[in-house]
Amino acid sequence: MEISGVVSALVVGVAVGALGRLVVPGRQRFGPLWTVVVGIAAALLGTALARVTGLADTSGPDWTEWLAQVLLAALGVAALTRVKGLD
Repeated sequence: MEISGVVSALVVGVAVGALGRLVVPGRQRFGPLWTVVVGIAAALLGTALARVTGLADTSGPDWTEWLAQVLLAALGVAALTRVKGLD
């Protein structure tokens, strides 16, 4: 993976993680590093899911891929909140 791929993964991870945190109600008491980790994992899983199902092959923006990424980030944030006992 090139450095541009790492940087873009970080940027997408921050955006997807932040959106995932906004979707989950309540207060999450973990730092921005966990948000980025959850966001990167959700972005990678969402992209893989979209490619497997054929939803990533569109002529315009991949809204379904973004939606999958944000939903997976929300699930990740909710799971992390529950596992850490910070709810």
